[in-house]
Amino acid sequence: MERKVPFQRAFLPDCHKDKERLLIQILNNTFKKNNASFDGRAKREQSLEELRRHLYGYYIPLKRQFLVLFPEGGFLHKRREVSQRFAEKNNLPRLEYVSLPRAGAMRVIMEEVGPFAHQNNLANERSNLRADRLEWILDVTIAYEDRVPLHLKDIVCGTRAPCVTHLHYRLYPSTDVPEDVEGMTRWLYDRFIEKDKMLEEFYRTGKFPSRNPSKDTVRRVQQDNLRYVILHLFFLVSTLIQLRVAWWLLGFVW
Repeated sequence: MERKVPFQRAFLPDCHKDKERLLIQILNNTFKKNNASFDGRAKREQSLEELRRHLYGYYIPLKRQFLVLFPEGGFLHKRREVSQRFAEKNNLPRLEYVSLPRAGAMRVIMEEVGPFAHQNNLANERSNLRADRLEWILDVTIAYEDRVPLHLKDIVCGTRAPCVTHLHYRLYPSTDVPEDVEGMTRWLYDRFIEKDKMLEEFYRTGKFPSRNPSKDTVRRVQQDNLRYVILHLFFLVSTLIQLRVAWWLLGFVW
């Protein structure tokens, strides 16, 4: 997940920009408070149960329709070596441009709101909170110029020259994902093995490989600079207001 968070709103095609309010991004509590990612070494199962409760506490009641998930679970420069050791132990390909994904969060999502969720006993018990089933999986692969990711500080501080970031989309019916855990994990591994090959070709040729070039659509998306200026001003002003309020409240204590 090398610096994908800054592009989370760019993942949606333009035709769905008006549906951002229906989107929920899957982050653990650590990521919500810091620019870090979920590694789950200590509390993986607890985090998955929290995700399950989150789906029934927010996603379903609020009638959300999109979930954004980063299956790699960490920054590539930190995860690559661990991923490669795991691959060697489990007779999997050694990946260079991505790391092997973690399937736990996807398993929970598919069990609760996937196409086969009606076969889940827990889901049946909560049928009064039934949500629309996930019908599609949009697989996004990101490529950066010269393999240099766009850091969050580059966006905030404007320290990097303008660059082009390439997003490659592939759409799968959710029913393509096997129902059993082993099959689902294998399906997810296969997607990331394909991503690694795609990125290898992209950085060699400057283009993503295509199964059917005549049907590919290439579009240039220009970011709205005014929108980002307004957003930055909003966060700066709101922070100053919160500090003033906090200082005012402290005046009553001291």
